[in-house]
Amino acid sequence: MNNPVKITVFRWAGAWGPFKVNIPCGECSLTKDIITDCIETDLAGIDVELDMRDWLTEWWKPLSKGGWHAPIVLVNGQLVSQGAALNRGLLTQAAIEAAKTGTPMQGNHIFGKVSCPHCVRAKEYLTQAGVDFEYHDVVKSEKALYEMLARVKPIIGPKTPVTVPQIWINGQYIGGADDLKKVLGLENIEANPDRGQCSLSPSR
Repeated sequence: MNNPVKITVFRWAGAWGPFKVNIPCGECSLTKDIITDCIETDLAGIDVELDMRDWLTEWWKPLSKGGWHAPIVLVNGQLVSQGAALNRGLLTQAAIEAAKTGTPMQGNHIFGKVSCPHCVRAKEYLTQAGVDFEYHDVVKSEKALYEMLARVKPIIGPKTPVTVPQIWINGQYIGGADDLKKVLGLENIEANPDRGQCSLSPSR
């Protein structure tokens, strides 16, 4: 069983010697609400542990992580945000990366997007071969995008551009549509070039 992703929040609260926080922090409250909703929606299905702490009582603990201005948000001990209401996308990305990086993939998966002809080819290849698979749209789903990046970057390297589709069969990384065709030993299926490009980067 995988360890849960730990989200730690140091809010503007607590006491230190004669000093005590008497005025609540609106951005700290908003940050907690964002995290709670994010756990229930964007991070659904991921084991997450939320730990709320009072900053003034333990002000020295986040310093080694670079955190000094509440609200401070850490994901598995890594600083994600401080000094302002949390950016939801940053939390989602950090939590999914922490949960998925280094964990084995199970089953057959295609990560792609609607406008990608090679994604269409990959789905047709698997359908032709009679292979059941799960399709993840990385444009419509932040969770799918960040999971794909977390899984593929350690394989292809941080400087290699990420294109779609990215494919796993029986939990093993395959690559793109051409790689899948070779693995399955299928005849060529022509893609429709009018469907669009496959790069996740904008065309120049």
